[in-house]
Amino acid sequence: MTADARRADMPANPKLHTPESFREVRRGLPESYRLVFTNGCFDILHPGHVDLLQRARALGHGLMLGLNSDASVRRLGKGPERPLNSEAERAFVLAGLACVDFIVIFDEDTPLELVRAVRPQVLVKGGDWPVEKIVGREIVQADGGEVVSLPLLPGYSTTGLVERIRKL
Repeated sequence: MTADARRADMPANPKLHTPESFREVRRGLPESYRLVFTNGCFDILHPGHVDLLQRARALGHGLMLGLNSDASVRRLGKGPERPLNSEAERAFVLAGLACVDFIVIFDEDTPLELVRAVRPQVLVKGGDWPVEKIVGREIVQADGGEVVSLPLLPGYSTTGLVERIRKL
């Protein structure tokens, strides 16, 4: 969790965790608890995001969302103005979704270390990611878990939305 994720002007976010604080939460969950993990930038929340998150959550008992930090979004090369919303703002909006149970902001270029730390039973990405390219696949599969690439809701992307707004 970065300093920006705890901005003083943002309401408290009880769904926001560090890997360490989540380990404490996990200890209190039943052994049979099936944790689903996905990750992304979620810069401007749109129907494609919500659809994917709801379907991911349906694959288990709880959904952890690994949220790219502002610095990691910039390194992904999505454009000089991205992210449009800070990690604190993005985490706050995502926490408002009933399908999201836990949020951990990560600063690395990939969520590999986060997947290694939280050990989900299900790892999910959108259909633009073939299963064999999903970061953390080997860890989850070695633990006997499932890796899923869910089809995307056609016609929705943050980049497309930003382009449409610019044209207005």
